[in-house]
Amino acid sequence: MSSVGTRVFVARLAGTAVFDPLGDEVGRVRDVVVLVRPKGAPRAVGLVVEVPGRRRVFVPLTRVTSIDAGQVISTGLVNMRRFEQRSLETLVVGELLDRTVELADGSGSGTVEDVAIELQRNGDWIVTKVSVRRSTGGHRGLLRRRGESVVVAASDVTGLGTASLGQGADLLLAQYEDLKPADLADVLHDLGTTRRLEVASALDNDRLADVLEELPEDDQVAILQGLELTRAADVLEAMEPDDAADLLGELPDEQAAELLELMEPEEAKDVRRLLAYEDNTAGGLMTTEPVILGPETSIAAALAHVRRQDLTPALASMVFVTRPPLETPTGRFIGVVHLQRMLREPPHDSIGTIVDSDIEALPADAPLMAVTRQLATYNLLALPVVDAERRLLGVVSVDDVLDHLLPEDWREVDDEPATIGGGGRG
Repeated sequence: MSSVGTRVFVARLAGTAVFDPLGDEVGRVRDVVVLVRPKGAPRAVGLVVEVPGRRRVFVPLTRVTSIDAGQVISTGLVNMRRFEQRSLETLVVGELLDRTVELADGSGSGTVEDVAIELQRNGDWIVTKVSVRRSTGGHRGLLRRRGESVVVAASDVTGLGTASLGQGADLLLAQYEDLKPADLADVLHDLGTTRRLEVASALDNDRLADVLEELPEDDQVAILQGLELTRAADVLEAMEPDDAADLLGELPDEQAAELLELMEPEEAKDVRRLLAYEDNTAGGLMTTEPVILGPETSIAAALAHVRRQDLTPALASMVFVTRPPLETPTGRFIGVVHLQRMLREPPHDSIGTIVDSDIEALPADAPLMAVTRQLATYNLLALPVVDAERRLLGVVSVDDVLDHLLPEDWREVDDEPATIGGGGRG
């Protein structure tokens, strides 16, 4: 059991495993929810815990029996409904870290690096300490040197309840640097509009591109429109061409045209070509950057190509074999070579000796249901799309098809909520 006076620094708590009383892991702490009050210290009311399935749920601190080094013990009563932040709630990691506060002694301002919560005799967890790094001001008082980090009482700072203009996101991103793009997208989606844009802007172009591809369309558009135009164009270049085309298709025509003009010509060319197709057709669904090789390529070289980290599992499942040129639109499409087949053959053989030419390629105007039927019938993860001269235009993968078959808000909709052992948000 946690004893009165137990003090926990939230940034250090993030990532800690949460266990039920039997010792089974429930999930991991991602954030702490506090109520910042006009009078009195902020009160912590619960944990945001990531449970299996990437769901982030709320665990009231009244259902936490112990917080020790390296673990949190709960009563096992976890409501599995997705966490939704309420209007008076503040996320410590998501919103307080990097926030600018003023020192009560008038010595200047600083940036919040961490917040400590402490168990009181009445069972409440109260924010008692704030770790602050000096940013401006004089040389005396609670913070004595510029850049110095000092832990001060929560009562000795003001501004915890007020969002900073142009608030940074370095400390928040440090907490989440190990997250996959889809998981970081969940974090961003749960933040307020302003904070979401601040955090997104702090990501590098490649990381932001990966995260945008996992966000709902409304969030994608809001973030892209909030970026400076040249930065937005750079991020679009870093996205998969089909995802970039989908996002541009959600923007006003004038804005989309302006961004295309700012993109590198080669990158923009693929995106413009995809924008010419109807959304729910093979052409509108396809990506223009699968693994395309000539028939003389060795199996060893082909295997090296499918090891690329930027490939999805669906696109890594096969190599598309064509005559030169090997960039879409290619020379004549010959067939595909399946990953499993390559693993069974001598690595020095050429892929042209094991081509599967029986795969039925799709025309660019094939409707979504025809694409779906073809994938299901032949148990494939990807299908080639060709033009009338059998030049390879691109590839439709199963993940792109699922994105279009599921409801538009599928990223935001919970499965049927369940509760482990009863309980709920308190």
